[in-house]
Amino acid sequence: MSALGFDTSNYTASAAWTDGKTDKSERRILSVKSGERGIRQSEGVFQHVKLLPSLYEKLTADIDLNGVKAVGVSVKPRNVAGSYMPVFLVGEGFGKTAAATLGVPLYEFSHQDGHIMAGIYSGGCFELLERDFLSVHISGGTTEILKSRYTMRAFKNEIIGGTKDISAGQFIDRVGVRLGLDFPAGKELERLAAKADSAVKLPVSADGSFVSFSGVETKASRMADSVDKAALARGVLEAVANTLVRSINNAIKETGARDVLIVGGVASNAMIREALTKNLDADVFFASAKYSSDNAVGTAYLAYLASKEA
Repeated sequence: MSALGFDTSNYTASAAWTDGKTDKSERRILSVKSGERGIRQSEGVFQHVKLLPSLYEKLTADIDLNGVKAVGVSVKPRNVAGSYMPVFLVGEGFGKTAAATLGVPLYEFSHQDGHIMAGIYSGGCFELLERDFLSVHISGGTTEILKSRYTMRAFKNEIIGGTKDISAGQFIDRVGVRLGLDFPAGKELERLAAKADSAVKLPVSADGSFVSFSGVETKASRMADSVDKAALARGVLEAVANTLVRSINNAIKETGARDVLIVGGVASNAMIREALTKNLDADVFFASAKYSSDNAVGTAYLAYLASKEA
């Protein structure tokens, strides 16, 4: 038995397959014009429509589709009322077509659920499916600390911390673009930061488990032409890492959590991973670097579980 998964986020088009033990995926980051700090939803929809058929063709080239018993798809950003982005309509439509063609059930999930499941699957921490844990979703559009519990076919998530304004990923991307890097800027900013001997100090506003990045982003962007670029890049990443450590540890104290799962594209940054690994007061699990960023593997695995539970 196996399952397919589709995810069409604001950053990546992806299709995946899993049999519960192994997986295969195809994905493509959406193109963004040089100097831009993001992509319009209409342009994202257009690119997904162009990309998804070819990704699906590559994915299924050597897969026995007769063994596929379920299709999963991300249909919204998060499991909260009013959560919506047009880009997910492309994956939803493609998933419905694939399920109907194969004659198998379609299961709908949130993009955030896919991230959390990709972390559990790729991190090999399946024991988290049996108990409450903290999941920390840090990506281009989200910075949330959640109290999570797997229920039938989804995660029940309660927000207990995170950003009050822009996300950690937006902070990184905006300063990166201001430094002349391409969007998304995370990987390039990390390479630039590695060249620095010191870091520009950038204090971040924090209130318990909640933080605000907009003020420090404005300050850092204004400094882009007046300080060493590598030192500023390192300062941005250190600010994010140190702020996450403080806010997550506050959430751990508040909830008494024993386990923390870190997911999302920002979590693939080596400097941030090192800080979280060394300084969090709980057992820490990470999505593999390969599956930290937007992908459909978690969605496929959720569909696989849903089919087994049906």
